[in-house]
Amino acid sequence: MYRDLGEAMQAAGKRCFEGWNRGGYNRSNMSDTTLRENGGKTADTNENFATGSNQQQRYSPVEIEPKWQARWDANATLYAAEGHDSGKPKYYCLEMLPYPSGQLHMGHVRNYAIGDALARHMWMRGYNVLHPMGWDAFGLPAENAALKNNTPPRDWTLANIAAMRKQMQRMGLSYDWSTEVTTCLPEYYRWNQWFFVKMFEAGLAYRKKSKVNWCPDCQTVLANEQVIAGRCWRHEDTIVEQRDLTQWFLRITKYSDELLDGLEKLDGWPEKVRTMQRNWIGRSEGALVDFAVDGEVKAPGCAKITVFTTRVDTIFGATSIQVAPEHAVAKAFASEDAGLAAKIEGLLAEQQRAREAGDVGAIEKHGVNTGRFAVNPFNGERVPIWVGNYILADYGTGAIMSVPAHDERDFEFAQKYGLEVRRVIAPKAGGDEPTLPYTAEDDAVLVGSGEWTGLGCVEAQQKMAAFAQANGFGTATVTYRLKDWGVSRQRYWGTPIPMVYCENGHPGLEAGGVVALPESALPVVLPPQVDITQQGGSPLGRVEEFVNTICPVCGGPARRETDTMDTFVDSSWYFYRYTDAKNSTAPFASEKVNYWFPIDQYIGGVEHAILHLIYSRFWTKVMRDLGLIKNDEPAERLFTQGMVIKDGAKMSKSKGNVVSPDLMIERYGADATRMYALFAAPPDRDLEWQEEGVAGISRFLSRVHRIVTKYADTAKDAGPVSGEQSATGQKLLRKLHQTIAKITQDFSGRWHFNTSIAAIMELVNEIVASEAAIDAGEVSAAAIAEVSRNLVLMLAPFAPFFAAEMWEQVGGEGVVFRTNWPVADEELARESEIEIPVQVNGKLVNVVKVPAGSDEAAVKTAALGDEKVIARTEGKSVVKVIVVPGKLVNLVVK
Repeated sequence: MYRDLGEAMQAAGKRCFEGWNRGGYNRSNMSDTTLRENGGKTADTNENFATGSNQQQRYSPVEIEPKWQARWDANATLYAAEGHDSGKPKYYCLEMLPYPSGQLHMGHVRNYAIGDALARHMWMRGYNVLHPMGWDAFGLPAENAALKNNTPPRDWTLANIAAMRKQMQRMGLSYDWSTEVTTCLPEYYRWNQWFFVKMFEAGLAYRKKSKVNWCPDCQTVLANEQVIAGRCWRHEDTIVEQRDLTQWFLRITKYSDELLDGLEKLDGWPEKVRTMQRNWIGRSEGALVDFAVDGEVKAPGCAKITVFTTRVDTIFGATSIQVAPEHAVAKAFASEDAGLAAKIEGLLAEQQRAREAGDVGAIEKHGVNTGRFAVNPFNGERVPIWVGNYILADYGTGAIMSVPAHDERDFEFAQKYGLEVRRVIAPKAGGDEPTLPYTAEDDAVLVGSGEWTGLGCVEAQQKMAAFAQANGFGTATVTYRLKDWGVSRQRYWGTPIPMVYCENGHPGLEAGGVVALPESALPVVLPPQVDITQQGGSPLGRVEEFVNTICPVCGGPARRETDTMDTFVDSSWYFYRYTDAKNSTAPFASEKVNYWFPIDQYIGGVEHAILHLIYSRFWTKVMRDLGLIKNDEPAERLFTQGMVIKDGAKMSKSKGNVVSPDLMIERYGADATRMYALFAAPPDRDLEWQEEGVAGISRFLSRVHRIVTKYADTAKDAGPVSGEQSATGQKLLRKLHQTIAKITQDFSGRWHFNTSIAAIMELVNEIVASEAAIDAGEVSAAAIAEVSRNLVLMLAPFAPFFAAEMWEQVGGEGVVFRTNWPVADEELARESEIEIPVQVNGKLVNVVKVPAGSDEAAVKTAALGDEKVIARTEGKSVVKVIVVPGKLVNLVVK
């Protein structure tokens, strides 16, 4: 059974598809491909398909597609958006821009085919469409290519862009190339620098020394979001190291709450993506509590240990304090005890290995008792201070209170080291003591907790946090997993950071202090010739003429920042630049952005949920606060397409399993190639690559070509449908308008283009089945024309070259994908008969046909009168007849 009508529709279409596909295919030249049809007939049999004496020409994409591409290339405004005063509703359709690695593969084609079909459909629906494309052109692969091929990164990148643009044009993708953006060009990255300066002035860009993620292969820093399972996001087998470096950061944490709360408004985004972002932001409500260190501590600032807890209601059950190996108090104790210092170093080494393996949470928990104590401020109890290898210095405060009775991790640690387990939370309902650790919060109360005993956990958390604040040893607070975005990268091929360090200093600035460059000094252009070694820090640091400059404030000697920006800066705002790509005085004109934004539909992979998508949301909010834009979020709707799978793995260059669209186009044509990518699976699910499927789509288009050209002259001369139609004519028109309704719904809703194409296949089957009646004159010319013309229009978003050729054949005027989308006629689409399953005691016996709109009595009569039903119920008594109108009949018999 099928889960829904769409799935059943696709299954029906695939049966047709597989029937054509079994015919085999010739891989040598598309114009010579055998086009097998019903009964084994082929285009090579010289069958007289057309009415009259002229032999029908075969479908030849090698002739059709270049012809139409040349015409479209000659029309510079074909894909251009109209002015804001067009009077049409706007529609911004966007696929994520690619990295110019050199060649597209079928994984790319699937993504772009989805967006292209949508853009063409929206043009046909009367929208003013913006459909741009650009290049995420900075990045490490260009430096790797420079090392390998002795080719400057700029030359390698621009050559790849030219090659990929040519591929996209050959695919017939409907991009407005006048809005093209290339992020490695100064006219783009000068605005990265401009934004950086604005953020610096607003306190959102700052510099600090911190522990950072370092990829030995990339020879650069990675943001937290770029470390996946302890490995580099670009080098899946490379373990990321931890280093202490002074870096530039963007204060994304200022927007933590807004980034989190805004997810509730993004109804058009997949819940999976929103959940991933919620988890990454990681908001936790709790309390900060100070435990005073008992006894003297020589190191300054170590007289107390501040812990963050989400369960301050359990603090009477705290039986130890545990700090990270790098916590200031741990270091202070270690400085006074060499033996303890060695043990703490051992814990730190274990933690480092766990970080590099990518899962600190799975570390085998080890700890060291320092022999020192801290004082619980709520009850005055002295509790031992331990150092734990699973406590992270950069998470929370780097210290926790351990409550073994009510936390699974603390319980495991206490069992291992024989620490006290003290229960202070109990079920509200009473009864037997719960199994420990008991972690309930709702329907639980405090016990053994002084004046708070008997309170519910949630109420106690509020009151105890307030008590801590009133008495000066704590406060209610909120923490986040999200950390500020480290954007410094020690490589050449990226945006130079527009800051200098004044060597002598000047009033208000110490020697070596940082100074932002004025707008007049932008862009800071990358030097064209640099020795790239990926060793010894940033390559820019070895270019004296780049490094040595003057301070824009005092005119004295200064040194340029030699780090470049994380390439995710480039992709955080590129879609705004598309609206005003040639602006040389500003990143964009606000009025243009305010017209086009938010993006109506954004399309890309779910792997970008944390990196690109959260950064771009942050950048949008910064630009809004700078007064540049009005929108709060970049995109109203997000669609994450499934992957293309080949040989059991995601199609990718690194895995060596890519399939070039060029080869598929050479064999089967661009339309068949892109149409297969839309048909083979629902767009949100993975697609298992099969070249035979492309061949099958090619044969389907051959069949449509034969039918449309056969009746082209009839379609050209016929008027609109009117009056009574024959039974065959009515059946054809009914199927046509059902198909129009189905595809219109698919574009408006869940985007099941696979079932849309399956519906077109079903319509084509109906036409083929009616050919004899059509040829006998039983179908009016008007009906033939309406079916032919609308069939072509429905194919236009999926197979634009083919549709353009067929539109010309049937006498269509203008550009096919700028022609109005057909509108379904509900009356013509309504079935004259419907099929009703009949069950006996819940088991299907047969399906009966009844006139559409039949009342319950008529349906019951038809069911009881069916021969198979009579046979199944013979000799039995019909106790009850259940009729579900329009759905089924169930007979209960004994």
